[in-house]
Amino acid sequence: MKGWTSKGMLAAAIVVPTLGVARADDFGCSNATLKGIYAFGVTAYTPAGLPNGPPQVVAGIRVYDGNGHFKQRDYIGDSVPAQFSTPGQETGTYQVNSDCTGSDELDLNVPNSPPGTGIIKVLFVISDGGRHVHEVVSEFIPPFAPGRVPTQTSADAWKVASEQDD
Repeated sequence: MKGWTSKGMLAAAIVVPTLGVARADDFGCSNATLKGIYAFGVTAYTPAGLPNGPPQVVAGIRVYDGNGHFKQRDYIGDSVPAQFSTPGQETGTYQVNSDCTGSDELDLNVPNSPPGTGIIKVLFVISDGGRHVHEVVSEFIPPFAPGRVPTQTSADAWKVASEQDD
């Protein structure tokens, strides 16, 4: 009996840490973690001489559907005319991983722009139970540009309060 108990404890000592490691990166996030209205601010530093040259600031509202799609409206600082983009003009898709990291792709939907341009790809981290999103641009292809341009762009988004946020 003593040998069986020792072997069982040894097996448990090996299996339990393994199970803990397998779940260490699973924080329970999914596409449904991002659902609702988020206000965001962006700071972008694109080299001079390229589209949207340095620096640039943006403020906006993004609506996540909880299923991997979003729409947004934004205002680029010093834009003429001074107004937010047309509702529904900017759309995108997103993917949230169980470890609360993720990515999205924003299609700027610029009329008459060539396919594959007017795209912003983002990597993000979700915090505060889905109420805060920290973002960096991983790839930027401006409308009508021949390819990607270098940029150092970051953004933060905060969920707009609702009855569900107690």
